[in-house]
Amino acid sequence: MSPYARHKLRFGSYGPEAPDERCDMALFLLEIEPAAATRDGSQAVLDALLSSSGDSSAPGADGAGELIESQVAADHSRLFTIVEAESAQAAGKIAAALGDAASAVEGPDEVRLVGAELEDIKALRRGAGYLVEWDIPAEITMEKYLARKKANAPKYAQVPETSFLRTYVREDTAKCLCFYDAPDEDAVVRAREAVETPIDRIWALGAIDLGATSS
Repeated sequence: MSPYARHKLRFGSYGPEAPDERCDMALFLLEIEPAAATRDGSQAVLDALLSSSGDSSAPGADGAGELIESQVAADHSRLFTIVEAESAQAAGKIAAALGDAASAVEGPDEVRLVGAELEDIKALRRGAGYLVEWDIPAEITMEKYLARKKANAPKYAQVPETSFLRTYVREDTAKCLCFYDAPDEDAVVRAREAVETPIDRIWALGAIDLGATSS
């Protein structure tokens, strides 16, 4: 399957979705502000996410959905979390289960994975060094966004010190989140300039093992 295809497609890439090609699951973005902007505060959110999702590493998980990844801002002010669930309502149950661990939650917003395979993300549980948010202009449709992404992706080779990892673009094309590994923020900025794509917000990310707990 093309990495530019919507997760709900089992086959094909850019063509219209056929009814028999759908599966029941979708990806949703939760943007979470922990109750305390500290490592312990972020870890408390991760513990709650693992407990409320169907992640196999969380004993007693209630199966509301599967936690795919949760990237923590280096200042611990926000967690960017992707869950796989049957519906926004199911993903919302995961958000609701955060309880006092979170002071605010944005979403769930359905997203499409671009530039990577979901099964690889599940297998590797790979972190990232930086996250770039772009508030996509209203005139850019999903079709236009994907065409632009495909055309510009080879230009990343101009900045070899920066590795593009993956993008999640909201299905309403309100914004996209792009993950990178790079030696510093300037290298990420150079990569974005190479692919001629703006930066609205850039976040340094801090690594916290999803398998760790605060206990």
